[in-house]
Formats: sequence, structure tokens, C-alpha cells
Amino acid sequence: MEGKPAARFALGKQSSLAPERDDDRSAEVPLSGGPAAKVTQVPEEIGSGIRLMFLANEGDLDGIKEVLGSGADVNFRDIDGRTALHVAACQGFADIARLLLRMGAEADPEDRWGSTPLADAIHYNNNEVIRLLEKNGARVRVAPMHVKNVREVPEYEIDPSELDFTNSVDITKGTFRVVTWHGIQVAVKRFNEDIIADEDKVRAFRDELALLQQIRHPNVVQFLGAVTQSSPMMIGDLRAFLKREGAQTPVSAVRYALDIARGMNYLHEHKPEAIIHRDLEPSNILLDDTGHLKVADFGVSKLLKVAKTAREDRPFTCLDACRYVAPEVFRNEEYDTKVDVFAFSLILQEMIEGCPPFCYMQDADVPKAYASNERPPFRTQKLYAHGLKELIEQCWSQDPAERPTFNEIIDRLSIILNKIGQRRRWKVYLGGPRLLLYRCNFISCSFCIM
Repeated sequence: MEGKPAARFALGKQSSLAPERDDDRSAEVPLSGGPAAKVTQVPEEIGSGIRLMFLANEGDLDGIKEVLGSGADVNFRDIDGRTALHVAACQGFADIARLLLRMGAEADPEDRWGSTPLADAIHYNNNEVIRLLEKNGARVRVAPMHVKNVREVPEYEIDPSELDFTNSVDITKGTFRVVTWHGIQVAVKRFNEDIIADEDKVRAFRDELALLQQIRHPNVVQFLGAVTQSSPMMIGDLRAFLKREGAQTPVSAVRYALDIARGMNYLHEHKPEAIIHRDLEPSNILLDDTGHLKVADFGVSKLLKVAKTAREDRPFTCLDACRYVAPEVFRNEEYDTKVDVFAFSLILQEMIEGCPPFCYMQDADVPKAYASNERPPFRTQKLYAHGLKELIEQCWSQDPAERPTFNEIIDRLSIILNKIGQRRRWKVYLGGPRLLLYRCNFISCSFCIM
């Protein structure tokens, strides 16, 4: 087994998904990241893995048997993640591919661009290799947003090899992970492979990318870039935090609610078109390392144009976020920005109560309860600061027109937070030096410090 590859094998035909691919260039084998060198045979000093790829490129069956017999890794990857099987597939050497598979080569490895040996064989019309790979379980997996010309690669494109998942942390249910990128921690949203075969999901992915490039706000997740030329595609929570920490103090809940409201107000007042999130729930709210919340995940967001209302393209089906879906969405009626206000009220209540709305119900039953004008009970009445319960009730009103805007919500939450702060300061003051209240014989009453 060899260590981390330091060389790039660049002989012959290259990966079918590499944007910078040049099929007509001369044979070259850059070593240790250095400049390319013209070769007619593989130099002796090159490691066994690159030697294996060279022999696959040359169609040398005996040479491959010899190098594998000496201990070379049949699944060795160069710096681009390519294997000897990738090379054989590009060159159309079915006998070499058959030997590699028989010796334990993985049938479906991806290179740095997401290309597999099967994708390469298809690109270069190597039909015998295609049939062989499919017989061994390989599947077509092509990045649906792949471009043919390097000039068409989006400016935001990130090389997936720059993302370090070594110590990554799962922060939502299989969607967002914290990984390292150029020495900083970033949240990465990964898409399952089923997006490739689903045109609607690809369209939603494109829409989300277009949307993320337009928005800039401290309480909305900052878009740094995306991986679109490879598979899986990626975009670089509050749910896990609440599961771990439970119910929040009134002051913490209100502060977090203000973060969410400010982010949502920015989206709703976005010009020239308002943005409806439509999937606002704890798993789509990220907690940064400063203790502030950021609204994230715009996969089903909608832009409101002149009509100011939207409607789902298909009847609502209950998914993970169904506990936060407004009744008008469930009934497949036209809706506007107030669906986010409805979801916000449930998140705010959850932060205070310490459990999801209607936690004792099955997911599919929750939207039906909302449509019947049922709402989660207030079980811890004393934890609701003055005006907070009333705000929540107004936000989840059955009539969307009666729900406040996020601009109004910010004002009301600010007043509530200020009152909580005054009460806390008064308690601290009373908890200091001992106080005595007494009736004064003079004009008025007073406090005296004893």
C-alpha cells in the first residue's frame, strides 16, 4: 500500500468530467506536483501505483500482473482520485479492465470530478468496457450541472478535494455537516445521489444556488461556494442544539428568536422580489460559533413576484418539516410570506417548551391538526415573558392576514427582551446589599441600604 499520492497521472485520455481536459495533449506524467515530463516509458523512480496506471494506459497485461504481484494496490488513486481502472476505461482496454476487476479493483470509484470508469467509458464510446463494468455493478453517475468548457465553470465552484471531512460533525439529519475548508470551519450541505436522476431536484438545486448568491445578512447563512462539477453535489442546527440543551431560558429564547426574525425579515424584504423560505424549521437554522443563529437551506424557497402569492406545484406530502407547515400549504392553497411567520411561532414555542410541536402526535397528523385550528399547548406558562405568548398566538393565527410581519415581530421581541433585561437587573440589584423598605415620617417613602 502506498501513502498519500503525490503525483498526477496525465498520460493519454483524461477524466470525462475534468473541465480542463485536453484530449489531444502529449503524454505526460507530472511528478510530486512538478511540471510535466515527456515520456515514452515509465521512469523507475515512480511509485508502484503510478506505474500501474502507466501500464494500464499502455495495455500491458503482463506488466500489470507483475506490478500487482509485487504488492501494488489495485485501487491506488493519484492526486486526482483516478485509478488504473479509470485509465483502462478511457483507453478502451477491456482485457485490462477485466484483469483489474478480477484482482479486486472497485468497479465504481469516483475521481475528484465525480467521474467513474463507466462514465469515462461512455464518454469515449468504449462499448466493450461499458458492458463489462455494468456487469460488475457499475452505475451511471454524472454531475447534472457539468459544463463542457472550462470558461463555463461557475466562479463559485469549489474543488471537492479542498474539503476536509476527516473530523466533520453532523449538524442536521444527514444534510449539513461542519467540515474544514482552507483552515476554516464551514457548513456543507450534501445532496444525495438521487438528485442526479430527478430533474425537479436538479432545478431546485439551481434555484437555490441562484438565490444564495443574492442574499447577504448576518442572520442568513453566508454562501461561499458550491461543488457542481462533481458528485455528490454540495453547498458550502438549531435542532441538534435543542435536543442537547433542552428548553431555553426566556432571555435566550427571545434572543435566538430575534436572530431568526432578523434573517427572515431580510428575506421577506429582499428586492426586487421577496423570498419565502417555505421550509423554516430547527434543522434549517444553524448556530455559529459566536452563539448567533443563521437561517439556512433554501432548497424549496420561492421568489414572490408581482402576484405576491405562491402555490405548490403538487399536493403537499408530509416530510421532516411537516410539524412547521402552515395550514394553507397543507390545503394546497395560495400562500405568501406569512407561512414563514407560522413556522417561526412554532420554533419560538419549541425553544421555550423544550420539545417539538405536538411531540406526542405522528408526523402525518400534525398538519391536519393545524388545518383544524388546533395548536400545541402552552405547558410552561410561567416561562413566557409578558407579551410572548400573545405574540406566538398571533403568529400562528389561522388567517394569514392576522399574522404580523417579521418587521413587527422584531419590534415586539425587542420590547419583550428589554423588559426581561430590566427585570433581571432589578433582581440583581435586590440580590446585592440588604434592603429595607420603611415608612418615612417625612414627605415620602424611600429605600435605605442597611
